[in-house]
Amino acid sequence: MKILEVEKLSVEFSGFKAISDLDFTLDEGEIRTIIGPNGAGKTTFIDLITGKIPPTKGKIKLKGKEITNFNSTQISKLGVGRKFQGPNIFDSLTVLENIDVALKGNKGVFRSIFYKNKNEAKDLIEDILEKIGLIDRKDDSAEILSHGQKQWLEIGMILAQDPDFIILDEPTTGMTADETFKTGELIQTIFKNRTVIVVEHDMAFVKQIAQKVTVLHQGKLLAEGSLQSVEENEEVQKVYLRGV
Repeated sequence: MKILEVEKLSVEFSGFKAISDLDFTLDEGEIRTIIGPNGAGKTTFIDLITGKIPPTKGKIKLKGKEITNFNSTQISKLGVGRKFQGPNIFDSLTVLENIDVALKGNKGVFRSIFYKNKNEAKDLIEDILEKIGLIDRKDDSAEILSHGQKQWLEIGMILAQDPDFIILDEPTTGMTADETFKTGELIQTIFKNRTVIVVEHDMAFVKQIAQKVTVLHQGKLLAEGSLQSVEENEEVQKVYLRGV
């Protein structure tokens, strides 16, 4: 099943085409990595498919339903979760409270477990904290976490929202090598059986998680396929890999 289908997608800002006639499809359960040089249009593409900005032309379908003119709130309600480049958490709350807020935001799941047993909500929160490796920090203020731990906390908040399609925009930015590797393990385990797009620039991380890779350049599709085929592509080497 195709989760995402994009046809001739374009967006223009004051005469500049940030995305130009882009075709893209994504299968259910796939982890797709999107790479490319700065200014390639990677984040703009994510903004388009999550409703943050409207396209100039083209079509976007999610699970067969056209969402071209949907806003970000409408799209999130269709089971799409997005993580931005920097950690988007509540510094003044504890780690546990951050997950609790995210769970309450997912009214369907929260209501179903709250009315059964309040302890189920607590168990679910602690299960998420176990998965992201922060159970021992659950009562700590989020502001004292390391940068990597804050990124993992936001991943946990996305998990609490229970989306079936997850988009991660450069999730390893600012991380140490160890934190980056652990993030790869998290993506491969806690998002198993979900559909994931990861926009990334760290090629060691890409190699860790890659199933299929899409390369963007100047708002267009430059190459797509296995990591090996992309790495061997002369155009990709020329415009991107030699500078990484």
